[in-house]
Amino acid sequence: MNLAIIGTGYVGLPTGVGFAELGHRVVCIDKIPQKIDDLNNGKITLFEDGLEELFDKNRKNGNIRFTTDMSAVRDADFVIIAVGTPPHPVTKEADMKYIHAAADELAQYLSGYTVIATKSTVPVGTGDDVERIIREKNPTARFDAISMPEFLREGFAVHDFFHPDRIVVGTESEQARAKVRELYDVFPDKPNILFVTRKSAELIKYASNAFLAVKIHYINEIADFCERVGANVYDVARGMGLDSRIGNRFLNPGPGYGGSCFPKDTNALAYMARKEGVDLSLVEATIAGNDARKSKMATRILDVVKDIPNPKIAVWGLAFKDGTDDVRESPAVQIISELVSRNADVTAYDPKATETARAILGDAIKYASSAAAAAESADVVAVLTEWPEFKDMDLGKIAKLMRNRNIIDCRNMIDSRQAAENNFVCKGIGK
Repeated sequence: MNLAIIGTGYVGLPTGVGFAELGHRVVCIDKIPQKIDDLNNGKITLFEDGLEELFDKNRKNGNIRFTTDMSAVRDADFVIIAVGTPPHPVTKEADMKYIHAAADELAQYLSGYTVIATKSTVPVGTGDDVERIIREKNPTARFDAISMPEFLREGFAVHDFFHPDRIVVGTESEQARAKVRELYDVFPDKPNILFVTRKSAELIKYASNAFLAVKIHYINEIADFCERVGANVYDVARGMGLDSRIGNRFLNPGPGYGGSCFPKDTNALAYMARKEGVDLSLVEATIAGNDARKSKMATRILDVVKDIPNPKIAVWGLAFKDGTDDVRESPAVQIISELVSRNADVTAYDPKATETARAILGDAIKYASSAAAAAESADVVAVLTEWPEFKDMDLGKIAKLMRNRNIIDCRNMIDSRQAAENNFVCKGIGK
């Protein structure tokens, strides 16, 4: 099948490479010339575990190509819109300008029957807007506008693409449904395809992400309670997770949720609900509590060094999670920003996200080339991203580099026994 993907970000690029790997002929379209030049020259423009190898393979064999020219959709049987829907800076509603612009531009090039699938996370009713825009621009076009939200986890996007829990498709067109089945028929293990109405599909993505965000915030609050009463949050989470009605996923305490999905989608869902006069009090409370948690984590770090003159803080981790270089709404970046606002001296290290974080934090902090270099002469190490290398760190070596031996482990990665053996004061979350 000829497949066109509009957008080469954290959704579009893994999706395009994945379909190319399965034998579809893919063209990826993006409006940023430098990004397209880099991709055509073999330079991958984002880090996602396992993506680069598949990208190199399929670029060289011709299964995937890259262009800035929207006319490339002319030969496509299936067009996937995977552009950004960033939050409005004030209302937090999803900004639809890129979706609308893509629909408006691609309309003129449609020839033959085409499925237009919106994979970006979009407000309920967006499919109606896309269909209207295309019909106004090209009244004779033969197409179906469908919703096909993505559920790829950053850091695991390649794995999730090839092993999806489900494929949600919003359309009542039998012709479009047949095309979707054809698109996914190449999967070795046939995925579970759920066909629903377009508006239901659009809401499934928001409802799913909001539920997971609520679950994360809930276990963080339980972790705080555990600390007060002397319980261990991991014992509590394990006991909860054995209940099949609850499950054990997303019950890991930490500094709060972040990334490009949960903060944006919970805020957008809350905005839509307020606009419709619906009270989503649980989602609203989760948003407020998660925002406050970043400040609480910064206070934890500063409390350890409050009696030390001119304290130096080492931060391990900048990405919002391991396996990616994405720092959008990263708890680490937000905590660092809070520390800087309180005049802290911060040196940070991340194995993949230094440059993406530098674009946000600039010269407000220093950047180290290794975890050990960040810890040199530091009074406290704050572990803010769950990169595996931090779990395996030689704390004996780190202890010799630091001025004072303190660790605030916001990801519960540090071996407490090894920390004690090296005379660290190590404080985790929920225990």
